[in-house]
Amino acid sequence: MKIQTSLLAIAALFTGLASTVFAEIGTITCADAKALIENKDAAQRPIVLDTRGGYKDYFRGHLPTAHHINFDTLRGTDSGVAVQYLPPALTKALLTRAGADKDRLHLIYATGDVLPNDEILSASMVAFVLEKYGIKDIKIVDGGVAEWKKQGFAATQEYFGNPAGHLPKKGNPEIAATVADVQKHVGKPGNVLVDARPINEFRGEDEVWLRKGHIPGAISFHWARLMEKDNTHKFKPFAEVKDQLEKAGITKDKNIICYCGTSREGSLVRFYLKYVAGFPNVRLYEGAWKEYVWLKDKSLPAEQGGEPAGQ
Repeated sequence: MKIQTSLLAIAALFTGLASTVFAEIGTITCADAKALIENKDAAQRPIVLDTRGGYKDYFRGHLPTAHHINFDTLRGTDSGVAVQYLPPALTKALLTRAGADKDRLHLIYATGDVLPNDEILSASMVAFVLEKYGIKDIKIVDGGVAEWKKQGFAATQEYFGNPAGHLPKKGNPEIAATVADVQKHVGKPGNVLVDARPINEFRGEDEVWLRKGHIPGAISFHWARLMEKDNTHKFKPFAEVKDQLEKAGITKDKNIICYCGTSREGSLVRFYLKYVAGFPNVRLYEGAWKEYVWLKDKSLPAEQGGEPAGQ
């Protein structure tokens, strides 16, 4: 009995250590983020990244110790297609300059508000890029700046710059899907292709895109359905959207690829399914609709019309 008790105690100890040591990707409350940021030991504080595209918003006020990394600096035109992800060498340089580090926790946020505010998408996009380049400890601050202020926490206008970080030698390129992956994926049992754009873009009723509609075989599930209406930076609990996802055929046993117009909306749906809902097999088509409509002399098939899935 004493031996069994000792073994149980040792097992409990290692379980506790594992939960502390092993890094994770997910969300964090503003209160918990604040406690980490205020750690008396500076070496234990997280890397805080403000991902907003509006740099003046950063100057107006940001979370303490936040380093501004405009999400769109990670993208540029390639072969005529705008806002494609930059080559690895450039991306790594930008991430290390922002302080991204293999041994640190990263807190990511933007501004929260009602639609049409969509700045959570900048946070989920940067989270995706960090994960792709091997960072394993990433938390999106649930609610963003709006929730931070709602909780009575002060923003600051003081500048903050991280020292250069160190990325892992091994990344996770497998979380990204190519157009060839998408073509192989569609139509096979157990596979789902999720279009995260608004329904008007899915149907082809927009003025945005060179070609109208969606990738044949895709289902429409707008990213905002996963977020709170009064703050699109705040995630709904999985229990609240589980029924909608199941009705749409988006379930844990499926192999899922998400996409959208430029890969921001798709990155949010992927983040939610993978790290809020706990789905094991979710990837992001990086090239997105902007690439798809231009490839092979604009010959790839497209469909128009359709209804939101799961409603």
